[in-house]
Amino acid sequence: MKVTDHLAAAKDTLFSFEILPPLKGRSIASIYAGIDPLMEFKPKFINVTYHREEFIYIEREHGLLEKKAVRKRPGTVGICAAIMHKYDVDAIPHLICGGFSKEETENALIDLHFLGIDNVLALRGDAVKSEANFRAHPEGHAFAVELIEQVQGMNNGAYFTEGQGQDPTNFCIGAAAYPEKHFEAMNLETDLHYLKAKVDAGASYLVTQMFFDNQRYFDFVAACRAAGITVPIIPGLKPIKSLAHISFLPKFFHIDYPTDLSKELLKCKSNAEVEQLGIEWGIAQSKELKAAGVPCIHYYTMSNSTSVRQIATEVF
Repeated sequence: MKVTDHLAAAKDTLFSFEILPPLKGRSIASIYAGIDPLMEFKPKFINVTYHREEFIYIEREHGLLEKKAVRKRPGTVGICAAIMHKYDVDAIPHLICGGFSKEETENALIDLHFLGIDNVLALRGDAVKSEANFRAHPEGHAFAVELIEQVQGMNNGAYFTEGQGQDPTNFCIGAAAYPEKHFEAMNLETDLHYLKAKVDAGASYLVTQMFFDNQRYFDFVAACRAAGITVPIIPGLKPIKSLAHISFLPKFFHIDYPTDLSKELLKCKSNAEVEQLGIEWGIAQSKELKAAGVPCIHYYTMSNSTSVRQIATEVF
């Protein structure tokens, strides 16, 4: 079932969350362990991230280094199929531009279509760790809007690889949105311009980057509506869980903490104190968003559901 159909049928704010595939060589048991505690809140869909290749260097004879691409978290498509089979819940795979040609993307979409997966979240993706800036695959897409255009093209029966009698797909396409603007955007106005281009290309709902100040989300939604973006905008939340998160999250995700939260974080002396504060802040955020009638609240669990479960117990 499409995300947009779930949202249209809902009589109250929906609950959803996102998980990471396990590291290569780990079993799917860790995924189930993170999902099981959240099923009582009846998620309508579960997102599964996709991770591009990383590069390692292997020393060979005469001191030469061989550059080798590895994928540390494969398995997104298989995990989506397993989730749908085990829980009877829609699974949403992330699609990324980085590391994939257009033909590889087409083949992945064909596999997803065969599996009965109705939704995809189309993202540009991040740069590899060894590169300062994002670099597209030579035969791939440089921007999320181009990826969305390819998915929408297949929905219209237009494949990258031309053939006879190609059947159209029917994917519901989601895209990312940034209440504090994408860090590469010149300003919020240009960011909204590119966001509208993704919607015009075929994205039928948006999921936001994490934020910790609800007013940023409310103002962002108002700005989107003023710019002519009318699709549902799902807020994404992540509970802070450790002392390391205090500096890591703003640095890596280019977000700000509101003053009230930052003052409380500075008082924390242990991971346990940070985690408890993250739960309390997440509850307050979620209750305010739910009271405002948001279509769904999407939680970034990083496959660790303990904090999200405590938040959901108080909110859903």
